[in-house]
Amino acid sequence: MIEAPLATGWTDKDFIGLANWGPEEAKAFLQHALQLKADKAEWVKKAPLQGKNLGMIFDKPSTRTRISFEVGMAQLGGHALNLHRHELQLGRGETIEDTARVLSRYVDAILIRTHSHDLVTQLAEAADVPVINGLTEREHPCQALADIMTLAECKGELAGRICCYVGDGNNVLHSLMHIAALTGMHLSISTPKGYEPSPAIWQEAEAIARVTGSTFSFSYDPVQAVKDADAVYTDVWASMGQEEEKEQRAQAFAGYQVNQELMSHAKPDAIFMHCLPAYRGLEVSADVIDGPQSVVFQQAENRLHAQQALLLGLLLS
Repeated sequence: MIEAPLATGWTDKDFIGLANWGPEEAKAFLQHALQLKADKAEWVKKAPLQGKNLGMIFDKPSTRTRISFEVGMAQLGGHALNLHRHELQLGRGETIEDTARVLSRYVDAILIRTHSHDLVTQLAEAADVPVINGLTEREHPCQALADIMTLAECKGELAGRICCYVGDGNNVLHSLMHIAALTGMHLSISTPKGYEPSPAIWQEAEAIARVTGSTFSFSYDPVQAVKDADAVYTDVWASMGQEEEKEQRAQAFAGYQVNQELMSHAKPDAIFMHCLPAYRGLEVSADVIDGPQSVVFQQAENRLHAQQALLLGLLLS
């Protein structure tokens, strides 16, 4: 069996973010995930997670996170339980610490997709089993793992590649900053004023970049930011929980749509990336996301393979 690298995040046993990873860990993870994808039939036969159970707590709707983890566990011989807050005693006021202690006696790992990043860290501190951050308002590290898989498949060696992110300085960008720094990429960022990424995340990413040689740049001008990019990445302008800001954000982001004109300033063979769901006509034009440069569905598929590599690292190490 291929040896699974230990996947650590904010604590020794959990995957809550990427700031505590090192470049060698990111490299080992990427190699493992790509090999797992290539040898999927063999992994399925071996059923390495037989007898393992994953408890999944969802405070937010989910397509890719829920399905990739649920199918990922099933393919590797394990089982996933889909739990909603209102179906648990959390909905009646049971503490997150008590929930963590109880679930630790039933399952081998816990996935949580929620609003508060602090809630995830509290869960991890109280749990005796690995805790996985399936998304918070601060970070989306599972998405970043699929992103580097896709970039590596499309562009080969990541060090020195230019990835440009255009749009909202949100959780997806934050995790992209971490993983870009870990893999030696140059990340060019363009957001409207008032929607910049977190200064704390920027500091974390730059601390990693000083080790790897990765660089970061920022411009309010998306045309300047996208120049010579190997990949152009965007996300929705209004994330879950920001629906009331939709009209305000549509006005603020009006000049930040990724369309054919903007893509023309990137390298001719640049790829287009989006974590999905996407809203054609807003953050991206239909002819870009449905065009030949788009790899968004390859990205979505890689959520499955990346999640499986993460699970193997956490549950078998």
